[in-house]
Amino acid sequence: MQEAARGQEAAAHPTTNEPPTRSPGYAQAFAVPEFRAVFAAHALSLLGVIVSEIALSVLVYDLTGSPLLSALTFALGFLPYVVGGTLLAGVADRFPARRVLVICDLVCAACVALMVAPGAGIGVLLLLRCALAVVSPVFQGTRMATLADILGDGDLFVLGRSLLRIVSQSALLVGYGLGGLLLTVVTPRHALLITVGTFVASAVLLRAGTGHRPARSGARAGQGGQGALVGDSLRGARQVLAHPRVRALLLLFWIPPMFAVVPEALAAPYADALGAGSTGLGLLMCALPVGTIAGELYAGSRLRPATRERIALPLVCATLLPYVGYALRPGLTASLLLLLVSGAGSAYTLGLDQWFVRAVPEELRGRAMTLLTAGLMTIQGVGMALAGVAAQFTGVRTAVAGAGALGTVCCALLALGARRTEGRDRADHDMTDR
Repeated sequence: MQEAARGQEAAAHPTTNEPPTRSPGYAQAFAVPEFRAVFAAHALSLLGVIVSEIALSVLVYDLTGSPLLSALTFALGFLPYVVGGTLLAGVADRFPARRVLVICDLVCAACVALMVAPGAGIGVLLLLRCALAVVSPVFQGTRMATLADILGDGDLFVLGRSLLRIVSQSALLVGYGLGGLLLTVVTPRHALLITVGTFVASAVLLRAGTGHRPARSGARAGQGGQGALVGDSLRGARQVLAHPRVRALLLLFWIPPMFAVVPEALAAPYADALGAGSTGLGLLMCALPVGTIAGELYAGSRLRPATRERIALPLVCATLLPYVGYALRPGLTASLLLLLVSGAGSAYTLGLDQWFVRAVPEELRGRAMTLLTAGLMTIQGVGMALAGVAAQFTGVRTAVAGAGALGTVCCALLALGARRTEGRDRADHDMTDR
């Protein structure tokens, strides 16, 4: 009870930047009622996204018989992120956050509902899939900024972000399997109806479970309309990227995942090369998320905030090194171990989260978080595409090992750049404390 009270007290004073004497635990984040609503809504939205991706991919294949168009359905989940993350990022700061979140959920529900219509052809289905991907970074960026309002910009924010990531990684382990089982019972269109329900339920949770907060920016939709919104979004992106510390941290968030997705993108041909079959493929797909969850849980529950920040840059430099081991032609067991170790290294994100929320000016927080999300998803899509090209010319093992070596060099250079901006961030932080 005392820990819960401390968690609620921290949430009630979101501008406090002084580090706690001991690290708050995950339980203290759950002690904040608004976070429980955000967490539950996140789980529901994620369930809806997973079911819709599987059902839509199957539906497109049923309609066309084309593996290319079926795969394109998944690709469209990445590419339009950059559109929503740049042209619509201003939404996150120009409107009250709760309203943005609820409307985004309802727009997604409407898009999926239109997919269910019997007359919806392949072109309409792909267009609606693009619409979902455009809305998604606005929703995620707004939610991330709102998390700082709910939990404060200290360690509870970091743990809250960690919990949302853990849910996302866990969904990779069980979501697609459960979605596949669901399609053995219902048709793809009926499965999409479940997605409509999850988006609506998420909207209801966010509307009822989170408080009203005014918009961060003084601009409003009525002041210039859509053109002003796009201009404000682009101007905000330029302001975010013009800040040396924020720009360095964004690159640290974006670049490592571009290399990290290479084994996942090439898991099927690698399992075939090993002769591991479908069981080996499933294990290869699960190893990286399992390592990520284990690393996040350990860092979030056992390490102090100062320790997590201190190890962030060394971890980001080491997290891709295990991929170099693919050059030694490891078997299935050794490959799984390499992926587990690499996944655990992604705990560096807890330190980056604290630095990022500290470095971004509050009036730009929504736009910065939206830009972060859009860039992250886009760069992972690019990484998957480049992995396929590299493997086509060099082979799967060489592509993964090369990604590990090149990615480690890039991470080291980015870490040096972030270190050079650290003094300015600490000075700004000290001035805030005074």
